[in-house]
Amino acid sequence: MEKKTAPEPVRDQARDHLLTPQNCVLALIDFQPEQYGTVTSTTRERIDLNVVALCRLATKFGVPVVLSTVGVDMGVNQGTSQVIKDELPGVREIDRSGVNAWEDADFRAAIEGTGRRKVVIAGLWTEVCLTFPTLDMLAEGYGVYPVADAVGGISQVAHDRAFDRMIAAGAQPVTAISFGSELMRNWAREDSDKLREVMRWYFPRKQELDADGK
Repeated sequence: MEKKTAPEPVRDQARDHLLTPQNCVLALIDFQPEQYGTVTSTTRERIDLNVVALCRLATKFGVPVVLSTVGVDMGVNQGTSQVIKDELPGVREIDRSGVNAWEDADFRAAIEGTGRRKVVIAGLWTEVCLTFPTLDMLAEGYGVYPVADAVGGISQVAHDRAFDRMIAAGAQPVTAISFGSELMRNWAREDSDKLREVMRWYFPRKQELDADGK
């Protein structure tokens, strides 16, 4: 049998039913100190690991990123965690007063402005700032992909029931590394090193967190 060293033909990346660098946008919502401080379903270190992975993957594959905060202009909250902002130079924060980002005109315009109908989304908390815009976007015909390992709720019950609700409405959960694999798709493609580079950082860091119980 002939050895397989060449990639399969690339499907139409704008119309593919799977995620591609050309058909999706990444939305990151409310990764702020006040939100992290009340999450108990996972650790801050684990959230940061996976959100940073999302940022690096989006950057390497050219996926647009929409970044949003809540309550900064009101003076009640701080902005996005610096470890995340450092991964997104040039991406401005869209501040809101409401918990549902889809009800904010600037956030909505930023998503609509990409022209993309598949939204990969992560936010704190799972049960509020992730769930509400997810449900609204699904109702308007978007494909929505909550990143299960890059989010957290105020309890495990709150996190789990939020995913039950989103899935029942049609959301399709992913994880940080599955997102990267879906973008890359084939190890023989010229751009496959983009995922390899993230994995070379990701797995040693994950092993450290596993060993430390974080």
